[in-house]
Amino acid sequence: MTKIPGPNSLRLLKEKKSNVSVGYSNFFPIFIKEAKDALIKDVDGNVFIDFYGGIGANNSGHSNPLIVKAIKQQLDKFTHTCFSEVGYEGFVELCKKLNQITPGNFKKKSALFNTGAEAVENAIKAARKYTGKSSVISFEHGFHGRTLLTLTMTSKIKPYKFGFGPFAPEIYKLPYPYLYRRPDNLNEEGYIDYLLENIEGTFFNGRVDPDNVACLVMELVTGEGGFIVAPKRYVQGLSKICKKNNIVLIIDEVQTGFCRSGRFFASEHYNIEPDIILTAKSLSNGIPLSAVTGRKEIMDSVQENGFGGTFSGNPLACVSALEVIKFMQKEKLWLKAEKIGNIVLNRFNKIKINSKFIGDVRGLGAMCGMEFVKDKKGKEPNEEFTKTVIKRCYENGLLILKTGIFNNAIRTLMPLVITDDQLGEGLDVFERAVLK
Repeated sequence: MTKIPGPNSLRLLKEKKSNVSVGYSNFFPIFIKEAKDALIKDVDGNVFIDFYGGIGANNSGHSNPLIVKAIKQQLDKFTHTCFSEVGYEGFVELCKKLNQITPGNFKKKSALFNTGAEAVENAIKAARKYTGKSSVISFEHGFHGRTLLTLTMTSKIKPYKFGFGPFAPEIYKLPYPYLYRRPDNLNEEGYIDYLLENIEGTFFNGRVDPDNVACLVMELVTGEGGFIVAPKRYVQGLSKICKKNNIVLIIDEVQTGFCRSGRFFASEHYNIEPDIILTAKSLSNGIPLSAVTGRKEIMDSVQENGFGGTFSGNPLACVSALEVIKFMQKEKLWLKAEKIGNIVLNRFNKIKINSKFIGDVRGLGAMCGMEFVKDKKGKEPNEEFTKTVIKRCYENGLLILKTGIFNNAIRTLMPLVITDDQLGEGLDVFERAVLK
């Protein structure tokens, strides 16, 4: 309807500049008026196909009527009590449901919080209390939040960590199994062997003693870290190392969970049983909520009042999450994610053939990434071309995000209710942006 950004978005951008901390940027220079399913309309009447889904928080679609109805019904009852003081059924029912649907054939318990970062922090608290150990292992290319502890675990320095130190102690990072950027002298199997052997060799002998490691926290597909997909054999080997050394295995499914990967949880692809699973984002379809679900003995090692928070497990978020789970199970949304992923990866690989700037295409379910390089042989990251592609996309009605510590990849996080026509049109816009 207008050039992007339109006049009303420009006005609001000016107001934002005058009133909002510069710490908040706007990746897209638009302001939303309303959204439905996989479409976003801005304040100037422009309609965009959404390939970023609230950074993976809207798997069930914008303004899903069933979820909206449940929230409205709860609004008429009460909006807040603080569960630690006065309980309510939704909190208990959601914990019960999470215990049932998460992977792991053992007794589980759950705790609810507000954000993914809070889930990470509280899972680490439980692991430390249960094991009596203090050190934490995370991964290069990982992202776990913006609080002090989770920012320490996060890899990307600018803009997330720059100038915010000193950071938390006893956090150690392993190299993520990044197949595309493995050493030239190693094939995929040899690379996986090398990484696993290094953990029990150099890492445990020269970096941190496993007898002091409480937990290992891992994303099976890195979110902010470039949509790198961890190889199955590596993850299974890692699980064995954790069991051998009494290390709590924590899988961060904040972005991979709730059908995004083509399964309800990405852990199901790997045939592992994490000791703790972390969820947020599409758990409640964008209403602030996160959860820690883990082995009963670990979760119950925390003393009374060791978990909590004024807004943790807010009643509106709980009813939203319960409706999300019901909707996803009824619609078998994981199958839709698998279908979307197949379409996207097939299209991405066709585009790759015709572009000298595409180094790698990868994905798991509807979590698909494309990495841009300056040349395919040297693999030097191409941040500028990535910015250009994204700008061409939003100027032509498609919202898609960058990712990776080198800012040289894009990722797809479209709502899983997207129609075939919308998906096809969005991919057409993307292809023109890359091959222009």
